[in-house]
Amino acid sequence: MRSFPDDLVQAQQEWSATYHRLADGPGRTELRRRLYRLSTEVLFHPFWREGGRTPAAWAELRELGRGGRSRR
Repeated sequence: MRSFPDDLVQAQQEWSATYHRLADGPGRTELRRRLYRLSTEVLFHPFWREGGRTPAAWAELRELGRGGRSRR
């Protein structure tokens, strides 16, 4: 299992929570803007320059964002 930086995991967790809030109440501009900002934060995080964006790494990060497995 990879060791992701805390701020990247936090951003992914916030992304997941925001996505679900938006799904429950569509049409909320502030949530769409937040989701866009968080998407950019996760996608362009410096971690990806070091380890590479592999499908397995994305899947693992998304699972962590949903509150799945522990990080270490």
